[in-house]
Amino acid sequence: MSELLVSLVTFAAVSTVSPGGATTLATASGARFGYVRSLPLIAGIAVGLGSLVGGAAVGLASIVKAVPNLDLWLRIAGSAYLLWLAVLIGRQGTPGSRGGAEAPLGLLAGLLLLWANPKAWTMALAAAGTYTALADDPLMLAVLVGGVFFVAASASLTAWCLGGAWLARAIRADWQWRALNIVFALLLAGSVVLMWW
Repeated sequence: MSELLVSLVTFAAVSTVSPGGATTLATASGARFGYVRSLPLIAGIAVGLGSLVGGAAVGLASIVKAVPNLDLWLRIAGSAYLLWLAVLIGRQGTPGSRGGAEAPLGLLAGLLLLWANPKAWTMALAAAGTYTALADDPLMLAVLVGGVFFVAASASLTAWCLGGAWLARAIRADWQWRALNIVFALLLAGSVVLMWW
């Protein structure tokens, strides 16, 4: 049993720290707004992932299997949302400029990012299916796997966000901010391509 729990923690850590849409948003938010102002976004993403994995453990897997086109619609919605966010990031100016966002993305944006993200759904369904032996009660399993993914996502997104905040200290010129915004926008749009690959 303890080996299975270690496996779950390892799976959650590796899957949440790997680059993707959520990590790109956390890094961009850290660069633009700093860690403290990015906490609602980080919380939204972490709660979104924890609830998605927990929900999959309780029974979302049966819904996804029962509705064959749900995966396609999730991909379409997730792609559109990520591309919209990429455009917003790419159009931002320097901090304090009129073209710059005045407030970071919040809790709801983080939740929507995860709930409409096919990569997150795949991860959630894989975790729920793989680690069912950790608890006999589906609700207890949901709390366990959802909690592990919440903690792992919180830690990895904090690291990415702090990396973005560190990067922001090295940027001085307006052109550097514009270039950084474009790089983040392209990385986020690139995560959409990987979602369909």
